[in-house]
Amino acid sequence: MRSIMLRRMKIFGRTLLGELAAKAAASPRKRAHLTIHESASDLVQRFFVSADPDTYFRPHRHHTKSELAVVVRGRFELVTFDDSGCITARFEIGDDTPDLAYETPRATWHTLLSLTPGATFLEIKEGPHDAATAAEFAAWAPAEGDASVPQVLTWLRKAKVGDRF
Repeated sequence: MRSIMLRRMKIFGRTLLGELAAKAAASPRKRAHLTIHESASDLVQRFFVSADPDTYFRPHRHHTKSELAVVVRGRFELVTFDDSGCITARFEIGDDTPDLAYETPRATWHTLLSLTPGATFLEIKEGPHDAATAAEFAAWAPAEGDASVPQVLTWLRKAKVGDRF
């Protein structure tokens, strides 16, 4: 006789997205995440991220990993940069756009702008997580919490390809 062990199935409902969006709205950072992988040592890291338009994802890049994000609620704009902070591309992804996901290759400077309250994506990236190499933040962009962040967000929303940070 053969024995089959079933692992715990995870089902993610739309209610979860609403709860995560509410947490993001109540958060000082205006975003929240839910980790769905078991540990930092997992070979595939997976989490939902919900964000409001007032959140700031400091431009960054990942030297050792690519990342895939699937927008499951709302809409984001992905903005990419060259090494000097010049905008190289802009892509709207999610509701009411032709695109639903993006994958950023390793070493690509990028940021996200939430275009709708409670916009949420599922991010998948290679593991295991190493805090020392997870992300490099752009020196030409202010740190999260800096007094200039509201002006930076306004600039990012209006800037065109070719504009420099």
